[in-house]
Amino acid sequence: MADIDAWVWWLIGAAALGIPLVITAMPELGMLSVGAVAGAVTAGLGGGAVLQVIVFAVVSCALIAVVRPIAVRHRNQQPQLATGVEALKGKQAVVVERVDGAGGRIKLGGEIWSARALDGDATFEPGRQVDVVDIDGATAVVI
Repeated sequence: MADIDAWVWWLIGAAALGIPLVITAMPELGMLSVGAVAGAVTAGLGGGAVLQVIVFAVVSCALIAVVRPIAVRHRNQQPQLATGVEALKGKQAVVVERVDGAGGRIKLGGEIWSARALDGDATFEPGRQVDVVDIDGATAVVI
């Protein structure tokens, strides 16, 4: 084992960190893996063992300090493109059959939907435009 160069050991370490990254999806392991690749490059360029470890530590810590907060912020962000039921909220629709607190029908996105008024006392006559505020099952709640 003494005849294997240090840069090979660093690459083995990078691969060893990459395997759990794929299994667990922990981005920190990927950042440590990149640090190990930086250590391999340092070893390949002739840097001593202490310099290799310092480069590994600095690159790994820098990536964790810079990339991790960005990744966490991105992961916690709401999707910008609404799909499904969420995409229908806030859309305008046209009343097809009288809509009140008990029910009715609207034309929403080219389709006929059952609807009810958010305010139980409100009524909307055919031809009137209404706003969809929520979808309750297969019923649009309108104002």
